[in-house]
Amino acid sequence: MRQPVFWGALAFAAGIGLGAYAWRPSLWWMAAAAAFLGSAAYFLRQRFVLAVPLALAAFICLGALCFQLHASSERPNELEAFCEHGPVTVIGNLSRDGALREGPFGERQQRLDLAAESATDEQGHSTSVAGGMRLTIYYKEKDYSAEPLLFEYGQRIRFRTVLHQPRNYGNPGGMDTRGYLRRQGIDALASAPAAEIEVLPGGGGPHVGALLAAARRSVLARIKLLWGPRDGALIAAMLVGEHSLVDRATRQSFQSTGTFHVLVVSGLNVGLMAFPVFWLMRRLRMNEGITALATMLVTAVFVLLTDMGAPILRAAIMLWIYLAARLCYRGSRARLNAAGIAALALLLADPRVLFDASFQMTFIAVLAIAGIGVPLLERTLEPYRSGLWFLESTNYDMHVEPHIAQWRLDLRLIAGRLANFLPGGRRNQIALWVVGKTTGAGIAAGEILLISTVMQLAMVAPMAAYMHRAGLLGVPSNALVVPLTAILTPMAMVSVLFSYVSTALAWFPARLASMLLHAILGSVGLLGGMRASGVRVATPSATGLLGFGAAFALAMIVARRRRVLAISGLAALFAAAVGIALVPRIPRIRAGELEVTALDVGQGDSLLVISPQGKTLLVDAGGLTGQPRSNFDLGEDVVSPYLWSRGIAHLDAAAVTHAHADHMGGMPAILANFHPRELWISGRPASGELDALLAEARTQGIQLREFREGARFAFGGADVEVLSPPRDWIPRRPQNNDTLVLKLNFGHTAALLEGDAEKRIERRMAMSGNAHADLLKVGHHGSATSSTEEFLSAVQPRYAVISAGAHNHFGYPRPEVLGRLEADHVATFRTDVHGAVSFFLDGRSVDARLPGR
Repeated sequence: MRQPVFWGALAFAAGIGLGAYAWRPSLWWMAAAAAFLGSAAYFLRQRFVLAVPLALAAFICLGALCFQLHASSERPNELEAFCEHGPVTVIGNLSRDGALREGPFGERQQRLDLAAESATDEQGHSTSVAGGMRLTIYYKEKDYSAEPLLFEYGQRIRFRTVLHQPRNYGNPGGMDTRGYLRRQGIDALASAPAAEIEVLPGGGGPHVGALLAAARRSVLARIKLLWGPRDGALIAAMLVGEHSLVDRATRQSFQSTGTFHVLVVSGLNVGLMAFPVFWLMRRLRMNEGITALATMLVTAVFVLLTDMGAPILRAAIMLWIYLAARLCYRGSRARLNAAGIAALALLLADPRVLFDASFQMTFIAVLAIAGIGVPLLERTLEPYRSGLWFLESTNYDMHVEPHIAQWRLDLRLIAGRLANFLPGGRRNQIALWVVGKTTGAGIAAGEILLISTVMQLAMVAPMAAYMHRAGLLGVPSNALVVPLTAILTPMAMVSVLFSYVSTALAWFPARLASMLLHAILGSVGLLGGMRASGVRVATPSATGLLGFGAAFALAMIVARRRRVLAISGLAALFAAAVGIALVPRIPRIRAGELEVTALDVGQGDSLLVISPQGKTLLVDAGGLTGQPRSNFDLGEDVVSPYLWSRGIAHLDAAAVTHAHADHMGGMPAILANFHPRELWISGRPASGELDALLAEARTQGIQLREFREGARFAFGGADVEVLSPPRDWIPRRPQNNDTLVLKLNFGHTAALLEGDAEKRIERRMAMSGNAHADLLKVGHHGSATSSTEEFLSAVQPRYAVISAGAHNHFGYPRPEVLGRLEADHVATFRTDVHGAVSFFLDGRSVDARLPGR
């Protein structure tokens, strides 16, 4: 085995996956690992072919053992006992500086991460606790006259709040917010007004942490001084990972073009910071040890200034191990073995990191470059790059391959022709220098294009799985943006360092960095505006991902083989990438049944309807009430991932029941991501948000259909009846009774989707004699304004579902509504308790299913 550590790391990772899904006693894994290791040692000298798989099997068992031991020793959440109860008074010390940002209403906010010291309940009982907490401090209008107090690392504060546990939206395919925060050390969430924060004497946290925080604050202040608020926010994000001031639109532009890794501090930034140092030390002819040490020191300082986030720390560890491995290995063995050592170190420290998207994407990119890209360069462009050395020397022609020697001769002939047009006595040398540098620049551009192509092909699967983007513009985008970033990153750092001596000295590199930043933004804006940048894809199937993994492995194995094999491996990877990105996935549906799924969108509504013939309709898309500037989009971040997890890439229709934010706030993202053929509405009240949505629908060529009571039509094997609004309804301002109420009929079963209809509309539907249904989507989130006894008697549902947010301040669903449903023996489900709930109507009966069951 030429890369033993690399293959051992892969086996260890496979064992972690096995341990996560096939729990066994620890002694079982220990015994199995010992048996495999003993067998491998026995066959090592006699039958090496048998020893290798046995040793890998031992690593698989060790990976499973490591995962289960780590899971059993997970730290307890001491703050859990205080969550979801009454107010508590918390004392804690800040574990990082506060970040001032704009809140969802345009107000000022600060976000603090702190280590809790004690918690006191309403009865005055104080308890020492340990745990991480994320606190949002909000400023009221009366506080705006004064400058906000920026809290700093180590400060001790006391405040009164209600603690909440981080909560995941209960839909398959959604982000594990709780696990993500837990990995950051955050066990509870809280908020408090700025006026009630009391700063206490003393400090907390290690002294080294305070020094690093002070250094980071100083760098951020210099960045703001040199580049101002707008450009400074982006420079701070790229340079030290402070992305709290980068708006959502900018993030999405970089995501859509496959260049998001440029905007946040990642492995790319570590490499860009390390390369100039490495190059300079080599130019100074320093030995390998000093070069590696200097590069490690510079990147270590850089990592410390970036607050040591997990992705950048992983990248730095990989770089340090690679530099160390270069002293022991050469060529591809150094690259792949270094990646294997880094992976083993990180997985031993925390086996759960294997399931982290950034970890997977980092290692896939490294393997693509080291295992496919570099070997291809070494057999294609690298000989020509080496052929440019000592171009003026004919003696050097004897030390290269014949076709490279002929190429060098051709370049000298071209330089000779060029010299005839140049003045001066050294025109031959000048012409040869111009030809050499121009050719070298062309080869460098080809290298960037080849590496970018290989990396983007390798990233298609994780991009589709985690970001649901096809990555069609990744190659041209990175070919433009990465070289610019390679100059911007060290240039910006030099500007910051010079500014400590003189702002005048820092002026020129800072202006050059600004020009590069605007060039990056212009490239991202230009490519992001193309139609291809908006292509979104459903979550790839397990078969598709396995096929992609096989193609990736094949491309790595044959990259150094004969030319035809290397081309075949690259072609297989390309075909697998095209299959992931462009071949539609078959949606997961139950044919011949009418499905109604109520999604968990917090305090809002969103229903997925799938007809017996497979037609798809999304009724509402959730939204945050009264938060027009929120960076969180329920349509993009909650509803869309669920649809993609079902294999749905396009919708046949979408419906907005009425123009309230908690129903239509997420619909713009749905239109952009799923391009429904039709958009159903109940009317057009005076609403700027609805007008903007309808304008966007017209721009996309989506047909608008406005319905009133009495409309009936077929929809994919089901019959749709519109029960409200009344025909003579004149909407003026958005209100609950504008609601588009739909009744879906299939065979002898029916579902009534009530939206936010209130008593007035319910009385009208009850009197119509056509309200009976087996399934009822309860009106207005279980509010007392709806679900009257008269209406429930008319509907006589067997099942009911209530869409409400966990611990919402409205108190929905109301106890009296739940009591009426219970009195009528209605099986009631709630999205705040059960998460997404699916109901299947087969024409004779209704079947209710919870996620994963």
